[in-house]
Amino acid sequence: MTLPARPALRVGMIGHAFMGAAHSHAWRTAPRFFDLPLTPELTVLAGRDPAGVTAAAARLGWADTETDWRRVLERPDVDLVDICTPGHTHAEMAIAALAAGKHVLCEKPMANSVAEAEAMAEAAERAADSGVRAMVGFTYRRVPAITLARQLVAEGRLGQIRHVRAQYLQDWIADPASPMSWRLEKDKAGSGALGDIGAHIVDLTQFITGQTLTGVSALLETFVAKRPLPASSGKLGGVGGEGMGEVTVDDAAVFLGRFTGGALGTFEATRFALGRKNAIRIEVNGSAGSLAFDFEDMNVLHFFDGGEPAATAGFRRIVVTEPEHPYVGAWWPAGHGLGYEHGFTHQVVDLVTALAAGEQPTPSFADGLQVQRVLDAVERSAADRSTWTEIPTHAAQDEGPRPPHHSQARGGPLDEAEEPNERKDLS
Repeated sequence: MTLPARPALRVGMIGHAFMGAAHSHAWRTAPRFFDLPLTPELTVLAGRDPAGVTAAAARLGWADTETDWRRVLERPDVDLVDICTPGHTHAEMAIAALAAGKHVLCEKPMANSVAEAEAMAEAAERAADSGVRAMVGFTYRRVPAITLARQLVAEGRLGQIRHVRAQYLQDWIADPASPMSWRLEKDKAGSGALGDIGAHIVDLTQFITGQTLTGVSALLETFVAKRPLPASSGKLGGVGGEGMGEVTVDDAAVFLGRFTGGALGTFEATRFALGRKNAIRIEVNGSAGSLAFDFEDMNVLHFFDGGEPAATAGFRRIVVTEPEHPYVGAWWPAGHGLGYEHGFTHQVVDLVTALAAGEQPTPSFADGLQVQRVLDAVERSAADRSTWTEIPTHAAQDEGPRPPHHSQARGGPLDEAEEPNERKDLS
């Protein structure tokens, strides 16, 4: 049987390393498992190295290549630009793409500063008047167990939310001998564990609870101030000298927060938790129930119903693989779990569906700006050693110099490509 033809959504992607591979897989896979109103076409892939981008396009399934990202924006055969590059490039690329009339999917964190994020959100608001949409890639929202958690909270199953606990624990740079990476340079990454992985738990807790953070009190720490430069080049964009580079971002972030509904939040993001590979742990306690999630057991959500008799009450282990669960009906029989890559596929499904309906996909650039304001408040609280730092909701924030961490220094220019065999989270 021949499936009915659907209008094409022609995609141009900028960047082809870790996130580029994940996004490419999602664009290819989504229309094969979900009945999408538009058919994604992998039109063009952009990267600065001609040999590298050509090889990546052949491996990942892209029809054409460009070595200048601006050419992607100029092409009439591109409807949407997918930005999978380091954070310091996001603002320029996204704003230019929106001005060119292209929809935009931009990886997180949306920008490296509040000023950049504000400019991106303003550009997205202007573009929306012409039907051009922009979305931030907080893909963990699309893990079925996380989406189910949001539904339970929205249905009132937890009652009034009182406590929110969130951790994102990795160990990929716990060894001081691990080499320098662009992720350890503030002018490229914006921040360290805070922005790379802490942004995820900020977004997830706000998504699950339906509330936003109003203030924070924070600590940031850099455990290893200098690291070896990658052996492949002997230097990293001019950073450091004599084989060592200066780490200019945080290795760990710990902060308290308060949500709009009055709940207390505790947050921890670190890349120094030995033995933890990608542990995203969320627990929410309410007046009527609790829920708990750990990404290292990503197909399970733990739920406690406070209305059950004490004699039999306890956390219920929900295996989130039933066809009734969010997204799952398009995949495998019950009990056959999903993986990391499925969140990216679900992101494509939600984005394409919203675009076809003429609706704003979520999270929007306004949502990304709000997360950026939280990250900024955490940095200001830690730098100022203040007890409480409020998060602005409307007015632009002062983007003047911030006191550095004890190990911060200025980094140099960065090549777009990521270091081989480096474990990290870019989503």
